Amino acid sequence: MIKVGIVGGTGYTGVELLRLLAAHPQAALQVITSRADAGTPVSQMFPSLRGYVDLPFTHPDEARLEQCDLVFFATPNGIAMQQTRALLDAGVRVIDLAADFRLQDISVWEKWYGMTHACPDLVAEAVYGLPEVNRAQIESARLVANPGCYPTAVQLGFLPLLEAGVIETESLIADAKSGVSGAGRKAEIATLFSEASDNFKAYGVGGHRHLPEIRQGLARVAGKAVGLTFVPHLTPMIRGIHATLYGRLTREADLQALFERRYASESFVDVMPAGSHPEARSVRGANRCRIAVHRPQGGDTVVVLSVIDNLVKGAAGQAVQNMNIMFGLPENSALNNLPLLP
Repeated sequence: MIKVGIVGGTGYTGVELLRLLAAHPQAALQVITSRADAGTPVSQMFPSLRGYVDLPFTHPDEARLEQCDLVFFATPNGIAMQQTRALLDAGVRVIDLAADFRLQDISVWEKWYGMTHACPDLVAEAVYGLPEVNRAQIESARLVANPGCYPTAVQLGFLPLLEAGVIETESLIADAKSGVSGAGRKAEIATLFSEASDNFKAYGVGGHRHLPEIRQGLARVAGKAVGLTFVPHLTPMIRGIHATLYGRLTREADLQALFERRYASESFVDVMPAGSHPEARSVRGANRCRIAVHRPQGGDTVVVLSVIDNLVKGAAGQAVQNMNIMFGLPENSALNNLPLLP
């Protein structure tokens, strides 16, 4: 059994990790930390876990994380980088669900996240945890940077087109919408029911923290810098991301066949039949990305529709997928649950 610890188990990503790991046949939860809620039974905070998770929250100072085989950080940005070195030195492997190790350029990271990086030398070692791209590197990784939610949906949508070199790289557009759980569990005016319900708005048009992460991933695939306009939106739903992606074709290609070939062996990417329009609710609660590719009116613009659950394939589910790869387990362990509908 893999002895697992979770740092920061009180947010939406933390409870998703607990939901998935509680059903994992090879994972044994050892400790879940929280400063504010130390001593409180996890099932008291999250009644959905009654009968599945019997542990209380533990104060970080008493967690003994070094006794785990793997530690997940489901914490705000800037926390994992303070503790990762000690864990790695103790032989513990780490998956960070925040952004501390996603960007390879430290100066870019410090610009977008507004703090000095505590361990820049470890960033070079960290493997970006998008299995559909970096599966081989994840297998042997000590430290995995779990991708962000928007970057997962956008990169999986553009990936086949960039790999095949069939679209221009200077003017990519990602128009993405997310449910309010993407903002986390903290209290904010913008996510209050009376603010977010029956409303729809763009935000971060001038620059969003996921922009450099998306650009970095797409540039690695394209082999050069890419031009990307990324506009996120807040939608009145709890879970889900719907990304509409636009690119300009440079040559003729069978786009449906291109996507089907690229993801034929990927358990968690579903290329839908030609002409489909995937819905965000079709992946609710599941570690799956559904994709459809279109060429409106047979023109030179390709439109890709990509949907994920931001808390699962966009966060906790992808983290468990990475754990499975790191420890040589079946990649779908604890991830075969069906989406919830309605």
